[in-house]
Amino acid sequence: MVEAPLWTGEEVVAAITGRADHADWTASGVSIDSRSLQPGDLFIAIVGPVHDGHAFAAAAAASGASALILNHRPDDLPADACVILVEDTQTALEELGCAARARSKAQIVAVTGSVGKTGSKESLLHILSRQGKTHASIGSFNNHWGVPLSLSRMPADCRFAVFELGMNHPGELGPLSRMVRPHVALITTIEAVHLEFFKDVEEIARAKAEIFEGLNRNGAVILNGDNSYGGLLKSIAVNAGISHVLMFGEAPGANILLTDFTLYPDHSEVAVKIDNREIYFRLGVPGRHWISNILGVLGAASELGADLDKAVASLADLQSPKGRGERHMVPCAGGSYMVVDESYNASPASMRASLKVLQNLYPDGRGRRIAVLGDMLELGSRAAEIHQGLKADVVAAEVDFLFTCGPNMAHLSKSMPNNIHAHHEASSDLLIDPLLEAVGPGDVILVKGSFGSRMRVPLEALLQGCSPANVAAGQGGH
Repeated sequence: MVEAPLWTGEEVVAAITGRADHADWTASGVSIDSRSLQPGDLFIAIVGPVHDGHAFAAAAAASGASALILNHRPDDLPADACVILVEDTQTALEELGCAARARSKAQIVAVTGSVGKTGSKESLLHILSRQGKTHASIGSFNNHWGVPLSLSRMPADCRFAVFELGMNHPGELGPLSRMVRPHVALITTIEAVHLEFFKDVEEIARAKAEIFEGLNRNGAVILNGDNSYGGLLKSIAVNAGISHVLMFGEAPGANILLTDFTLYPDHSEVAVKIDNREIYFRLGVPGRHWISNILGVLGAASELGADLDKAVASLADLQSPKGRGERHMVPCAGGSYMVVDESYNASPASMRASLKVLQNLYPDGRGRRIAVLGDMLELGSRAAEIHQGLKADVVAAEVDFLFTCGPNMAHLSKSMPNNIHAHHEASSDLLIDPLLEAVGPGDVILVKGSFGSRMRVPLEALLQGCSPANVAAGQGGH
């Protein structure tokens, strides 16, 4: 059976405000990056703060773009390239995303929160895709261009769709929600993240509540009842006229109630009560924070009309997304060591959760627990205090070696007691040599920090499992 194209030329021309060379073409995908464009994709040249996509229009055409949405025709673009000229390409992307939403009959969930957004989105994709055709935003495509791009890629015949919505300033989430128009809005939790742009955590909560603005009539809101801002969010939702508000957590009265759990190094056993039903399941990813995420996920999946029994059964083989808890066994002289990859991002809440996971992992033989931590960014004037405040969590995790980098992590490093060997460097690349000299067989190593701290640099060195000299020479592999 031949799959229908994502878009026909006629549909695209009807959706956006512009002038087309012709419309006798189809698009199998939508791209804003000529490097990842696949033959048959529609290319949209976004003008960003660093790069202007028009500079890569010719490369997109050479890679097989079926058509290009541009605000002018670059001189190096082949004459036979099919172009739709628009006044503003960002607006055209948003128009296309809105057209995709308008034609869709899918049940749609939008996910936001200070932490746990991507994990919850990926968990919903894992569950829902086993029950019907499901579309989801890839990676963390959750901003003003990522959301309309993800919408524009949504096939017309999906049963379910999952979108992650992010923000770091007030007023950003509302327009995204109004584009997605979800049937279910899930807020994972509210924590001290992006404090650089907010006066306090309550202001963050109110900004996250903007996700309610696009909620479908009779839609459902899923909130974390264990979070101190759950009550505030519920009152905002009710005041906005939303009557269907569900809470998840351990707090009495939660609609998705956690009744029992047991943590293991590589999974958890969980008991939940939903609609007066006791449900027991195995969760394939470890960590108490993952249990909290999954409660919200199950609430959202149930409200979307998914089969709850099939949903919980599928959680047994759920795996951590890349950079968010992936585990790697790396061969080394005398055996192997484990690397826990949390390198994608970090906040105070997620840092504490990851250290708790490290605490529940047990080194082999004479192995040690090693934490490799980079700065958490966008924490404002309290950044140094917040970093130093992780001391109790590092101690509780029984860390043997602490490797840190960045100006704020220096405060944590200096606070360590004598029984924890602490090593600090200004940047992540400077950690490679001392780190590789220290690691050995049986070690369990956590790598975590904000994306801007570039913790993938020492991570990749660890995954190569080779000597400092080989890393410098670019050798090794895994």
